[in-house]
Amino acid sequence: MAKLYINELNKKGHINAEIYGNFSEHLGRCIYEGLYVGEDSDIPNTNGMRNDVVAALREMKLPVLRWPGGCFADEYHWRDGIGPKETRKKMVNTHWGGVTEDNSFGTHEFFELCGQIGCKTYINGNVGSGTVQEMSEWVEYMTFDGVSPMAELRKKNGHEKAWQVDYFGVGNENWGCGGNMTPGYYANLYRRYQTYVRNYDSKKPIYKICCGANVDDTYWTEEVLKTCYENTPKDGSAHGFMDGLSLHYYVHPEGWEKKGSATEFDSRTWYKTLAKALYIETLINHHSTIMDRYDPDKRIGLIVDEWGTWFTCEPGTNPGFLYQQSTMRDALVAGLSLNIFNKHCDRVKMANIAQLINVLQAVILTDGPRMLLTPTYHVFHMYKYHQDSDLVESYIEGEKTIGEEKEYMVPNLQESVSVDKEGVITITINNLSVTDSEQMEIAFAERTPAEVTAAILTNEMRAYNTFENPDTVKEEAFNDFRVTEKGICFTLPACSVIQFRVK
Repeated sequence: MAKLYINELNKKGHINAEIYGNFSEHLGRCIYEGLYVGEDSDIPNTNGMRNDVVAALREMKLPVLRWPGGCFADEYHWRDGIGPKETRKKMVNTHWGGVTEDNSFGTHEFFELCGQIGCKTYINGNVGSGTVQEMSEWVEYMTFDGVSPMAELRKKNGHEKAWQVDYFGVGNENWGCGGNMTPGYYANLYRRYQTYVRNYDSKKPIYKICCGANVDDTYWTEEVLKTCYENTPKDGSAHGFMDGLSLHYYVHPEGWEKKGSATEFDSRTWYKTLAKALYIETLINHHSTIMDRYDPDKRIGLIVDEWGTWFTCEPGTNPGFLYQQSTMRDALVAGLSLNIFNKHCDRVKMANIAQLINVLQAVILTDGPRMLLTPTYHVFHMYKYHQDSDLVESYIEGEKTIGEEKEYMVPNLQESVSVDKEGVITITINNLSVTDSEQMEIAFAERTPAEVTAAILTNEMRAYNTFENPDTVKEEAFNDFRVTEKGICFTLPACSVIQFRVK
């Protein structure tokens, strides 16, 4: 029997709601068809946004949405996406499929979408092919409420009041698709560009995010921080000119070139995938160690704004659209990743899974008027109670190391625990074994459970939802547990994610 010990009295940090964020890029059918169908569509919509998708995202409690990219951000020129739609400039989406981008979804539409969802906004600016002036004027257009050329242009285009930009990324993947820059060169550009991301409303300052590393490129992290901290005010008021530093990591079980199938895999590949997903904790530790040298007070957040599985796209689909199915394997990747982010909430302040709809590890898939929720969606729904709660001390005694290859062994159990403002404890546990259930006991330091509810997501490892059978994998109530004076006893099925709520 494995035992989960919880010291609910020892709070370890605060879990930002934004850790449960998402990412939407002009890629494949994420924006068009997935989120936005246009005001004249037969698919039920409000101002062009799909009603079914918006309702599902509200229910999932989506806290923040990143847009317009991704690689697309550094070829996106915001003026192409404002004004009458019939006059908006058309362009070729060179990164994703070579399709025509008609810019019918632009700045106004993004803020409309976020308003309907009720989430915060994360804008990525163009450093790779854009100018300082372009970025500065976009910020003015979005956030300035006074009299200025950009504010007047916004009003002319139908929006009187300024919007709130909560987060602003100065470029994206500038080590690669965002310009193939060296870290020193980008860091100096960042210092320059961020200067003109003005806080027009001092009561609602924009959280500025610097482009961080790809996977394990600690040299990039070191050089960027060193350059951005050089000659900054010694009182610490500049925070190295940044509030956050990004990190990107995708899980490819068979490597970058092959990637592997999203639905056809064996147990060996299952464990290999989960082992690679667990590697995100190593990356967080390595980059955090460097950040600690420059920012020991942890004022700069590590922003994992692209993460998730990346498999070979579904057969018969456009390879530039990155459309893949989502199985129980994806659910476990999501569950263990979110638990890791929770446990590193002292440094990880936001994370954005890639991507929201119809792309990579999506939470929702659409097909014309049809919509389905993926296993990944259900994990986010189960974990939503961690948002804006306090991480508490927890550890598992009696876990086993499992797997089929020495270099890809994983723990059979993994967890995180939080307590919210009302004192309700949320426990999320993953069973990474594809074959073995596990008897478990949860033991609290002092809490005597008065009311316990639970939900579970479990199925065969390759199980996934289709438009014909959208509920093959779904969150269900879990009642097969016994409450004791100081804890909870239950059996956790193989290949499962479970959530307990304890009052």
